[in-house]
Amino acid sequence: MTPILKYIQDNYTPDDARQARKIVREATKYVVVDRHLYRRGFALPLLRCVDESEAEYVIREVHEGICGTHIGGRALASKIVRAGYYWPTMRNDCLNFVRRCDTCQRFAEGHKAPPERLHSVMIPWPFHKWGIDILGPFPIAPGQLKFLIVAVDYFTKWVEAEPVATISVERIKRFLWKKIVCRFGIPAEVVSDNGTQFASKVTTEFCEGLKIKQLFTSVEHPQSNDQAEVANKVILRGIRKHLEEAKGRWADELSQVLWSYHTTPHSTTGETPFRLTYGTEAMIPVEIGEPSPRVSFFVQSNNEEELRTNLDLLQEVREIAHIREYAVKARAAKKYNKKLIPRRFNVADLVLRKITRKGESNKLSPLWEGPFRIMEEVGRGAYRLEQLDGKVVPRTWNASSLRMYYS
Repeated sequence: MTPILKYIQDNYTPDDARQARKIVREATKYVVVDRHLYRRGFALPLLRCVDESEAEYVIREVHEGICGTHIGGRALASKIVRAGYYWPTMRNDCLNFVRRCDTCQRFAEGHKAPPERLHSVMIPWPFHKWGIDILGPFPIAPGQLKFLIVAVDYFTKWVEAEPVATISVERIKRFLWKKIVCRFGIPAEVVSDNGTQFASKVTTEFCEGLKIKQLFTSVEHPQSNDQAEVANKVILRGIRKHLEEAKGRWADELSQVLWSYHTTPHSTTGETPFRLTYGTEAMIPVEIGEPSPRVSFFVQSNNEEELRTNLDLLQEVREIAHIREYAVKARAAKKYNKKLIPRRFNVADLVLRKITRKGESNKLSPLWEGPFRIMEEVGRGAYRLEQLDGKVVPRTWNASSLRMYYS
C-alpha cells in the first residue's frame, strides 16, 4: 500500500515503467484523508487501508476478541470489510488465520466424505476367514450372563454366538477352539478389533500355534470388520423384537434369533447361511403348520436322493453365491467411491484425532484432541500415531478419525 500512498501524496512513481503504470492505474481506487489511505468501496464509501501489523490485530480481534465467536474465514473477511478495513490479501489472510486457529481446529465438524476407497473383502472358500466381536453389556440374565461373543464366517455368513458372564482372554480362546475350530476347522484368518482380549499374548500365541493370521481393525473404523458388525445389528434387532419388555431372557432366546438368521436368505449371496454351510435348506416351523410341497410330497427314498444331489451341487451353489456377492459389493463400492475425497497424511505430519470417550464429553466439549504426529502409514487409510514427546499411541487410527493440524 506504501507505493500508492507515496504516489497520491508526493506524485512519486518507481523507475520501472511497467510498475509505474500499474500504480497509477490502481491509485484511482484510493484516496488520502488526514494522511490515512482509504480504498473506495462498494459495501462502504471508504475502507481504511491497514499495514501488516495492523491487519494481524484486526483479524485476531474480530475472530477471537470480546465480540469474536471464531467464525469461518470467508465470514471473517466479510465482517472486516463491513467494519471498514481493507488490505490486498485480506481474504487469504483470513482463511489462513482460521485454518491455523487452535480452537477452530479442535471444535471443527468431522469430514462427511470418505477419505479412502471402499475395499471389498472377497473370500475364496467357506470358513477361511471369521470376524469376531463382543456385544454388551446386556441386562443380566440367569447365570450372571451379560456379554455376547459373536463370530461370523465371511463366506457363508454363518454366525456362532455364546453368552458369557465376563470377558477374558481364556473365554475368547475357548470360544475360538470350541465354536470355530472344533466345528468348522482351523480358519486362515480371524478379524477383530484391538481389544485386550483379542490382542493379548495368550490369544496371539494360540492363533500362532494353529497358524491363524490375526487381523485388527483400526479404531473408529469397525467397517473393516463389516461382517461381524452386520451380524451384531441383526442379533440385537432380533433380541429386541423377540423379547420386548422381558430383557432378562435374552440368553434363552438367542438360539431362536440365530436360527431365524441362518434360515433367511442373505442380501449379498442370495442364499441362506444354512444352505451354504450344509448344502440344503433347513425345515422351518411354517412348513409343519401349513405343509409345504416338500412336506406334502415327502417320499423317503426320493428325499435321500435329493439330499445327495444337493450335496453334489453344493460347490456350484457356493460359486454362484460368490459371484453374486462380488457383483453386489462392486455396485456398492462404485456408489461409495463417488463420494470419495482422498485424504492422506505423510509421516511426521501433525494431526488431530476425533475424541471417542463419550463418557467424558458433552455438547460443549471439543470434538478433536491432539496434536499427534503420524508415525507410520499402515495402509488402506490406517495410521499409527505418536505424541509430540515421542510416546507411541496404542492401536491404529483410520483417516476418517483424523484431520490435519496447522500450527
